[in-house]
Amino acid sequence: MTTDAVTTERRDGGVLVCHIDDGKANALSTDIIGAVTAAIAQAEADDEITSLVLHGREGKFSAGFDLNVMRGGDIAAMSGLVSDGGDLVRTIYGASVPVVAACTGHALAAGALLLLGCDVRVGADIDCKIGLNEVAIGMVLPDWAFTIARARLSNRHLQRSVANARVTNAAQAVDVGYLDEVVAVDEVLDTAVARAAELAGLNGRAYEGTVAKLRGEVLAAMEEEIAADRAAGAVPTA
Repeated sequence: MTTDAVTTERRDGGVLVCHIDDGKANALSTDIIGAVTAAIAQAEADDEITSLVLHGREGKFSAGFDLNVMRGGDIAAMSGLVSDGGDLVRTIYGASVPVVAACTGHALAAGALLLLGCDVRVGADIDCKIGLNEVAIGMVLPDWAFTIARARLSNRHLQRSVANARVTNAAQAVDVGYLDEVVAVDEVLDTAVARAAELAGLNGRAYEGTVAKLRGEVLAAMEEEIAADRAAGAVPTA
């Protein structure tokens, strides 16, 4: 699947950069989810690509799921989009190549979940909002999202981040577990590419095998939970 909002470019060191830019909030639509998933598949299938960078647009990594769908009243479409998003996060987390996030700004709801799927997350040191705000907007996280949140967020912050819908700035997001480091805004992409190039030096087979062992239980649980959501065809609400 292709869309003008998602483009890719190759960088030195075997790094594939996936740029996400819809000109607005980088909301996760069916087309964007499909295009990012295709970029991951491209990275996994090409022996010359050893790592992937997910790069947002200026000031916005992703504001979450497409509100046109989420507020459209079509329960089947809403459920399908959320499950598609779960599949994308799971695909990132279980990818056979390392995935680095270049978080250019706001990362809310599904945008924050994308960060949790990535190996390394580089954020822009700007005034932005990062977090799982579902409870504040009247939604309950789907089970697959709880699973990866428990795996990646700091236990010290889990209650406030999930149940209390606490949203942080980029610097605070490092301690919470959404990001690994924060750099100047004009250094985000280059730093993320550098981190990806460093990870490209890992042995590919060893990395893939280690991911299967280290993340296998979480990936299996997410797979079951996403499948159950698709079968139920419902969106958790408060």
